Amino acid sequence: MSQRPTPSSLKSAYFTPLGTPLGLSENAPGGSTPADSPGEARSSAASTVAAADDNGEGAKSQKDLRDAERRLETEADDDHEDEAEKADKANEVGWEGDSDPLNPQNWSPRKKWLITILVSVLTVNVTFASSAPSSATMLISQRFQVGTVVSTLVLTTCFLLGYCFGPIVWSTFSELFGRRPVFIFTFLGYMCFIIGQPLATNIQTFAITRFLSGLCAASPLTNAGGVIADMHDALNRGYAMSLFSGSVFIGPCLGPIVGSFVAQEVGYEWIFWVILIFAFVCWLGVVIFLPETFAPVLLAKKAKKLRKEGNEKAWAPHERTDWSVGGVAKRTLLRPFQILALEPMLLLITIYLSVVYGLLYGLFEGLPVIFQEIHGFSLGLAALPFVGVLVGTTLGAGLNVLLSRKYRELQIIWKGSVPPEERLTGAMIAGWLLAIGCFWLGWTGFRADIHWAAPAVALVPIGMSFTLIFITLLTYITDSYLMYAASALASNTIFRSAFGAAFPLFTRQFFTNLGPNVACSILGGIAILLAPTPFLFYRYGSRIRKHSKFAPCPDFKVREELEQDGILPEDSLKSKDPDARTGVKAWRRRQADEKNGHAGA
Repeated sequence: MSQRPTPSSLKSAYFTPLGTPLGLSENAPGGSTPADSPGEARSSAASTVAAADDNGEGAKSQKDLRDAERRLETEADDDHEDEAEKADKANEVGWEGDSDPLNPQNWSPRKKWLITILVSVLTVNVTFASSAPSSATMLISQRFQVGTVVSTLVLTTCFLLGYCFGPIVWSTFSELFGRRPVFIFTFLGYMCFIIGQPLATNIQTFAITRFLSGLCAASPLTNAGGVIADMHDALNRGYAMSLFSGSVFIGPCLGPIVGSFVAQEVGYEWIFWVILIFAFVCWLGVVIFLPETFAPVLLAKKAKKLRKEGNEKAWAPHERTDWSVGGVAKRTLLRPFQILALEPMLLLITIYLSVVYGLLYGLFEGLPVIFQEIHGFSLGLAALPFVGVLVGTTLGAGLNVLLSRKYRELQIIWKGSVPPEERLTGAMIAGWLLAIGCFWLGWTGFRADIHWAAPAVALVPIGMSFTLIFITLLTYITDSYLMYAASALASNTIFRSAFGAAFPLFTRQFFTNLGPNVACSILGGIAILLAPTPFLFYRYGSRIRKHSKFAPCPDFKVREELEQDGILPEDSLKSKDPDARTGVKAWRRRQADEKNGHAGA
């Protein structure tokens, strides 16, 4: 009977006397040079097995030989794959250093801001188109012999339903083809469907063309923020997002003002011709001035160019992305809903933004009750109070720029990974402004003997709250979820657009039946309930993100370093002192001490 091999004897079958793994030559320094070939290693193994066979261990050694050969083949394959992987990686196309002029992040500030202004104007156009026809609700009802609810459904709700589905479609196409072609072709479709609206001979055609134009119009809402993120770093992104978020509200506020006077003077059809002319000018701007900004697509084009020039192995990661139906569905159809369901932070923010967005579009039906029915304004004059919302949104954007000035210092202290919660200051102010504005509007607008200027001025704080809430919370989402921000923003856009589509359907009846005082008090009460949301996230947001499956949290590592360095106190997240959470005062003291020390030396 052969002796059962001991662990040491098994080891000797796979290792040389110096303990070098089989397949490595012990003659080389350190025993780390690979054998000339797997075949030579097998011969070495066979010699070892033969020696074992002489000792009566042949059966076991034959098994050991087979195992050793399989292992050697696996190691050889792995080595070959590693070499092939390294060679393949060497052919991956990237930027030529940190200052590559092809990288949108390295474009001149002038070019970046011109493009930012252009995509913001596109956003003004499509949001203008969403609200301008609302001033013609009664005219559409008379033209097609339908009720006001049906005309509201066609004019506003159908268009905003397009906003619900558009983000899923255009974000996918933007990932695949880039930003520029999506803007060009969606605006072409948008213009074609606008033409169908003044020419419609029945309400069904009107509804279908409104929905399809809204579907195409969702492109800037989905991709303009992406263009800004493509070009601007974290420091300047806040300023650029202020401009973009302001444009989201400027369009809806301008719409009723322009639309009411146009409908009153030359007929409702000309509202759509004005939108079309505006859209055509924007489309020309895109064709002439908007370059591609999406880095993966730019690198894919670069790889294609290199292959044409002779480097046939050049490739870009975008070319190897899974664009199968399953891969696309997972990223664009499932992930937005998955991230919304699994992230309570995102869910609460989405509810807040959806209510605010619904209130904005609800005002298009609610304000005519105050200024036309109670104060007796004409169709054109009844839209002028929207100037108050417009002034408020502009002031809100300006205030956000002032609040963002501290961010430059925080970027230095936090080494570029500032906690997203530092973005929330504007929303903390805006929540209470919204509540105050709602109560002010309702209790000064429900009686004709109160001057119309009182409810009109109430729209200024409401407008400020709209912009501040949107800028800060959308930026907070972007900074929190980083590479998953597109999915997070897509889910947010879908649900808030659904609220925007629903609110106009009941707002007029809501204001008429309850009275503006009670209706606005209910809205003000909802605003009070939601106002603590940004305070909650400022206090506990970091801890919530720590347990998130989608939030990368790069600021956590920096926080630990700052705590060890004495800039932040230990367990700084538990501190209620804002300075203890950010380290601004301690950092300034240290900078002053170092400056004084250098001066003394």
